[in-house]
Amino acid sequence: MSNPPDYDRRSAPQRRQGFSTRCVHAGETLDSQGGIHSPLYNHSTFGFPSTRALMEVVEGRTEGNLYTRYGSNPTIRALEKKLADLENGQSAYVFSSGMAAESATILSYCRAGDHIICLGDVYGGTYEFLSENLPNLGIETTFLIGDETGAVERHFRENTRLIVFETPGNPSMDVLDIAETSKIARRAGVITLADNTFASPVNQNPLDLGADLVFHSTTKYLGGHSDLTGGVVIGSADRIRPIWTWRKNLGQMMAPEVAFLLSRSLRTLSVRVRAQSATAQAIAEFLAGHPKVARVNYPGLPDFPGHDIARRQMRGYGGVLSFVYEGDAQVTAKMVDRLKLFTIAASLGGVESLVTQPITTTHHSMAPEERARRNIPEGMVRLSCGLEDTDDLVEDLRQAL
Repeated sequence: MSNPPDYDRRSAPQRRQGFSTRCVHAGETLDSQGGIHSPLYNHSTFGFPSTRALMEVVEGRTEGNLYTRYGSNPTIRALEKKLADLENGQSAYVFSSGMAAESATILSYCRAGDHIICLGDVYGGTYEFLSENLPNLGIETTFLIGDETGAVERHFRENTRLIVFETPGNPSMDVLDIAETSKIARRAGVITLADNTFASPVNQNPLDLGADLVFHSTTKYLGGHSDLTGGVVIGSADRIRPIWTWRKNLGQMMAPEVAFLLSRSLRTLSVRVRAQSATAQAIAEFLAGHPKVARVNYPGLPDFPGHDIARRQMRGYGGVLSFVYEGDAQVTAKMVDRLKLFTIAASLGGVESLVTQPITTTHHSMAPEERARRNIPEGMVRLSCGLEDTDDLVEDLRQAL
């Protein structure tokens, strides 16, 4: 198969439908039996009535189903159309995990001798991939944090290919100006890759703000029920086309069963994330007034650094926050262990509330000196707010603190 198929959205109606409507209907068609949602096609391969019909699909003249590892599966294609629509992109490719989506995208655009700039706080797996795996391939990354992110132009080189960032960042919730960063990168001919996992398309659309590519760990808010693992990269058809070959040959395809579950979850994305964002705002305000809490990191707090940027580029502030407890790792762990409704677990974005100390999970493999440089102390605690009653979650935190 010489060229990837284009899974672009079809011509949109004159009036753009609302986000919640698109969560339910984008990419969906009635099947031959009248099913109201795209069904699960749990097939590895698909047949053709003739060689001519086969070649029409193989050579990209006709959209069709061929082989699931290629993405040519109706369940997967329907999901990709929905995800592209929700991020206001033209095309999307789904993957077996968020790290698969990110790594394939980076490898699509970087070769030995190339240079990447990583801005701000990022997921520990992203940091590990950039700092440990890519150097083995001759690809170097410059990590800029804090005030350094405002001087990104000084760090451009002739071989700089990508700027990678997430906003809000993990775990300190740092907010980066997507429009400004994208404008600076575009002037230099550098591609921007934005991780929108924490915000979700409910609260933020990086492509609308100038980013070239946006990716998600669909394991988190897009899946929303802690029962699937996946990833997606979204952008213009031209931008994501080179990624298709990497996904195909590295075998990073999302399984049809997972795609079917993810499509189900997306239908409730809007109501879930808006409720979780409201709960996180209330919890952040409670923690900000507690005497045993030294700092609360949440973009919805007026005194949070980056709040003004967040107000400009976000519609809501998300369901994740972090705070610094006044104690070392052991003392903080004792407080965390007292929580009853917040389950101690990695990940985020599910309907259940989760708690983790970044030094024990997401940033455990990061060197202590690097954690210190990134202002991730032993007493930092990250909360993912679920769909429980807000008052119950506040009371749980009150008794633990």
